[in-house]
Amino acid sequence: MTGQVLWHFTMSLDGFVAGPGHSMDWMTGFTFRPGLVDDYVTTTGAVLGGRDGWDMAVDGNRPYGGAWDGAIFVLTHHPEDAKPADGVTFLNCGVAEAVRIGLDAADGRNLEVFSPTIGRQLLGLGLIDRIDLHVVPILLGDGIRLYDNPGGVPIRLDRAGTDDPQGAVDLRFTPIQAR
Repeated sequence: MTGQVLWHFTMSLDGFVAGPGHSMDWMTGFTFRPGLVDDYVTTTGAVLGGRDGWDMAVDGNRPYGGAWDGAIFVLTHHPEDAKPADGVTFLNCGVAEAVRIGLDAADGRNLEVFSPTIGRQLLGLGLIDRIDLHVVPILLGDGIRLYDNPGGVPIRLDRAGTDDPQGAVDLRFTPIQAR
């Protein structure tokens, strides 16, 4: 297996990957296809994230509910004041160098990028191999968007695993009214 760089998130229907202040408490109560988490656990060799997300996820939380064990890299301008944890390395380098380090640690498996800011930078450098999104039926209305690039040029994407890579995805939802 040759590792790829995956920009990977669960995302609200309105494009947020975290709530205000990087909160993740909204991510409970959704079902995913059987085997999805196991697929990522076995194909992921390392994780690259940003400092804001790390500071919210600290307290020993590991990806995939603790089912995954591997190297986590946190890109930060201030590694000296980061809260340490087992298996976590704080990097103060450019995003391309962080990818090189992460892929090396992934040992042929995938490097998953869990940061909208880092992912946007890597996308601009042509270093994202695939974007994996799991859109859940919730509208947050505020938070951290997957992709912000005001004034930038649109980036066209091909849908992986389909006969029509430019085909639209149809989503239909019914609002659950507050009772």
